[in-house]
Amino acid sequence: MSPHPLTRAQARRIWLHAQRLDEPAPFGSGPDATRRAVEHLGYVQIDTINVIERCHHHILWSRIPDYRREHLHQAQSIDKTVFEYWTHALSYVPTRDLRFFLADMRQRRQSPGSWFDTVTPEDLRKVLARVRRDGALSIRDIDDDVLVEKDHAWASRKPSKRALQLAFLTGALAVSARAGMLKTYELTNRHFGWETPPRPVSERRTLDYLLDRALRSQGVVSLESICHLDAPRKAGIRQVIEDRVRRNHLVPVALEDAGRTGHWARPEDLAPLPPMDHAPVHILSPFDPLIIQRRRLRQMFGYDHRFEAYVPKAKRVFGYFALPVLVGDTIVAAIDLKADRRRRSLQIQQWTWIGPGSDAHKGRIEDMLHRFERFQFPTE
Repeated sequence: MSPHPLTRAQARRIWLHAQRLDEPAPFGSGPDATRRAVEHLGYVQIDTINVIERCHHHILWSRIPDYRREHLHQAQSIDKTVFEYWTHALSYVPTRDLRFFLADMRQRRQSPGSWFDTVTPEDLRKVLARVRRDGALSIRDIDDDVLVEKDHAWASRKPSKRALQLAFLTGALAVSARAGMLKTYELTNRHFGWETPPRPVSERRTLDYLLDRALRSQGVVSLESICHLDAPRKAGIRQVIEDRVRRNHLVPVALEDAGRTGHWARPEDLAPLPPMDHAPVHILSPFDPLIIQRRRLRQMFGYDHRFEAYVPKAKRVFGYFALPVLVGDTIVAAIDLKADRRRRSLQIQQWTWIGPGSDAHKGRIEDMLHRFERFQFPTE
């Protein structure tokens, strides 16, 4: 089958539509919009950095105009339609997809990794027995640990924290609630109210799931974009792609300036999309699904984002926590923002125009910054 030629502009348009950044309220409104957004995107990354709003709230706000933080709490802790687990990073994932992660949980039980070398079977039994007896708990509820010296900057002085983390990664515990970065753990079966837990699926079905997730949220995909930070699965994904191409369910794509990197899309996703009614403005998190895969971003948008929180100040170009600004299908600026929580305002540390960015966009971007500030510091 001859590859379907695709310009970068066409690929951007398809990707923006797949990410639902080309329409004002793609997932509707109210609390259930959060479930719909996470199910469509496949996952929403969680991160510890708190310079402005944490990225999971920021990503959802970018696609749900009336999003409120309590909506995510409802989805996780009340409706239980999303759960936390590891994708390429710690993320919110649709509960309907949990069965595709059970094999990874089982693998964690068999090979926990060197980070958990200090966790003994007795440690695990102890924390699980406590949760079973006393109910859901956070690390703050454990006050009988003998504190130890940290062996890593991100480690806890409480040994039980690592046991809780391992029980979470192996599926024995679920994060039943979150307040900032403080997690509350509950027995997984009790949290979801399962009488019969779901069963793991085959690796082939997991590969189908990963490919379908990428096609739904990316439109045009490559092995790298499907298997972001999951290189061991590339060979299996390639076999699934080749099978779908043979059945005409996928089309090879010759993406402009992509070199030897192969791309694919579903035939229906290559149909021309109508022009955007307007050029929507989005101030995006550096952990947004549109931004996090830097190579793909550079290839399709010609923009090389720099995350400089860990770069010495003298070497920064865009600033400590720069947020890309998307206008229509073009990234026009990077704005380094900081939340002044005492004054309840956002401070612009640095504003850098990118490529064709110009003062023509300044007024609309400032309007969106004011809206973002109101989301950060609601008055009600």
